[in-house]
Parts: sequence; C-alpha cells; structure tokens
Amino acid sequence: MADILPRHVRPKRLKGGQVAYYYDVPTKYRKMQCAVENEPLGTDFAKMQERAKILNEQFDEWDRVRKGHPAAQGKIMPTFGTVDWLFREYKMSDAYLLKVAARSRPDYEWAMDQVCDTCTKKGERTGDQLVSRLSPRAADKLYKRFLSGTGKKNGEERLRTAEKMIGLCRKAWRVVHRYFPSEFDKQVPNPWLGVTMKVRAKAEKPAVTRDEVYTFAWGVIDKYPEIAATAVICFEWLQRPENVVMGHMKWSDYRAPNAPSTIRVVHHKTNKIAPHPLEEETEAGVVRFYPDAEEVLARLPKLGVPMILRQVGKNAKKERGKEGAIPWVYSSLNHAVARLRKKIDGVPAHFTLDACRHGGMTELEEAELTDGQGRALSLHSTQKSYQGYAKRSQARMLSATKKRHAHVLAEAVAKALANEEETNVRNDAPESVRNETREIPKSA
Repeated sequence: MADILPRHVRPKRLKGGQVAYYYDVPTKYRKMQCAVENEPLGTDFAKMQERAKILNEQFDEWDRVRKGHPAAQGKIMPTFGTVDWLFREYKMSDAYLLKVAARSRPDYEWAMDQVCDTCTKKGERTGDQLVSRLSPRAADKLYKRFLSGTGKKNGEERLRTAEKMIGLCRKAWRVVHRYFPSEFDKQVPNPWLGVTMKVRAKAEKPAVTRDEVYTFAWGVIDKYPEIAATAVICFEWLQRPENVVMGHMKWSDYRAPNAPSTIRVVHHKTNKIAPHPLEEETEAGVVRFYPDAEEVLARLPKLGVPMILRQVGKNAKKERGKEGAIPWVYSSLNHAVARLRKKIDGVPAHFTLDACRHGGMTELEEAELTDGQGRALSLHSTQKSYQGYAKRSQARMLSATKKRHAHVLAEAVAKALANEEETNVRNDAPESVRNETREIPKSA
C-alpha cells in the first residue's frame, strides 16, 4: 500500500478494520517551522488523494520559498504566503464552505479576483504580495484603488464594491491567520481592521405588495405553477427563495397527518423550523389564514417530495406530471421570473423572488406587529436582522404619522383640561383670594 500512497501520507488500521490516513510532514521540515500542518485525511481513499495533493502542493510551494527559488511560471498553485494563497486557503476553510451560501459564492470569487488583480502604483499585482508585508497604510491605499470604477463605471466611485472587498479581506485574513500564524506580521496580524471607508447611502432592497405577488402568480400558474408557488411561499411564509428552490419546502411539511392545520417552513440558513398555523377553530367555524396561498398550492402538481420541481422531457409543458422532474437551478428560476413578469400587466419591474420575501416582511410591520411577533413568524435571531427587512413604506409612515398626530392631540386636550380646571378653581375661590392673586407683582 505504501508505494501507491501520496507523499507524507501514512495509513493506520483502526479497531473496526478500516484504514485511516494521516498527512504528516517529516520531522526535519517540521523543525524548520514548516507552515503546512499535519492533518487527518479520513478513511475515504479518493478524498484522501484529493486533499493530499493539495497539501503536497502547499508543501512544495513552501519549500521553494524556503530555498529562495522564484515561483514556478504557469503554476496552478499560488505562491505560499501570498495574497493569492490566502484566498485559496480561505476558500478551503469551513468558514467559507459552511457559512457562504452557494448562490453567494460567485460574488465572493469575483471579489477575490478583483482584490488580487488590483495593481499598486508600481504596477505590482496585489495577489503576488506576501501577506506578511502588507501594512495598514498599504491597505488604506488599496481601498482607494478598489474605489476606482472600470468598464461602464469608469471614473465613478464603487463605494459598495470597495466596502465588500475590504470586508472580505478582513474576514479571510482572520480565518487563515488562525491556521498559519507564522506567515503573518506578528505586530500587525490584520491590516484591514480599522480601514476608514467613505460613508455611502445604502440602497434599500425593493419590496412588492400582496396584490402584485398574486397578480404575478395567477398570471403564470397555468404554464409554470412551481414559479407561481415559489413567489407566494416567499411572500406568505417568509421563506428564503434559495431554500424554496433547493427543496426545503416539502409536501410532507404541508398539512401532515400529525399536524393537519400547519405548514412547517424549514429555514436552512439558520437551521430553524417555523410551524405556521393555517387555520383556527372558532365558535363561528374554521378561520383559514392563507386561503389564497393554499389555492395556489392546490394547482401545484406533486412531482416528488419537494414542492418546487420542474418538468423535463420533450412534452414537459404539454403533459405536466407524466415526465421526469428535477429541481430548478436558482439562477435559472430568477431569469424565468424576470422574463415572465414583463408579460403581466400590474407587475412592477423590480419584481423578484427576494422582493416577494421583503414584501411579506414589510406587511408584518404594516400590520403593526411587535418585533417579537414578527420574529416569531420570520425566525430572525436578532432585532437588527429583522428590522433590515422591514421597509419604510408609505403605509408604515402613515400609521406612524397618525399615531404621532393622536399623541399631539391628546397632549393638547390634556393641557386644555388642566387650564380649564385651574380656571374653575380660581373662580370658585373667595373674592379676597382672587384679588391677592391678581395683585402679585410681576417681579415676584
């Protein structure tokens, strides 16, 4: 077995008979303070080979730098200890793989490339710089470089883009520094902390109304019932669009035998479940809370366990339910929504699945729910995250203005009553007391 194992990998037979693999850097290199850490590689031989290949490439780059050799031309692996290397390590960490959603990763990749390809005044590429040599002053200068727009925005300041790039650098630095502290400047472990950024007016994400959501849903339900249902689910039950598309809305969670009056909404991002009641028994009869939404779901064919699936096959549009079904790709569904909303009167240009969820959150505020009640429905962990979705709509402004006006009127009435009571008291007093009150000098 030893002759087919990658370099620096040793096997160990476990008690159950399985063979586990471990990556161990030779002791002589460990004494040279090799930055590549030893690591358990598990029992899967294929995964072990893949991970060992990456670790050995890291080791080779470290060894080249140790020997003073220049970086190999046309290399696949970035030079050990550089900004390119930093981002590569960050993308392999749990902080990236577990915390960054799949739909956000293309934006992260683009931002990392932008940072690495930004050149200094000397024409040096940032990605080729050693992380140990990047100072706070250099970070400040790079921020100014990040602000410079390119292409259609040439000459304009990219305030939001630069802010995101600074935040990404700060996070990647913090994550990778934990694993390779010796590769960073001990005096300044994170030069991106404290970078002063220009204040920008943050754009508010759009939100759509209930009428707009159902206008869209009924406009597409004949040909695309799964798209209609997705928009309604995002609005009514505040589910994240990517979670709906990824199959976290299941038929088994809708009016299940053990909960016939509930729909369970699984929020994959926070690993929480919201059991939304669908109806209530009253003396007057059953009150249904989401009749319109359930009418849309009644038109949705059951093609599998997940609610949202799309047809595949030659006659998919003609014979829905008789062909195979697969999940939608999130980006493809968004493109379909953008295409379809143009064909329906009464649906605004800013209509998206995200706007549907934001519209549902805004409706919670317009209904004057408390933060606690709203968060009970949306399952936001903090008040700050919940408030970020509540739009300052005209309805909310009107409600707040009416309450303020009522407060002003109440204060005025209270003052008038107090003055009237004081006047009555004076009128009821003896004449000698009233005369004494009138004769009090102004200086007193």
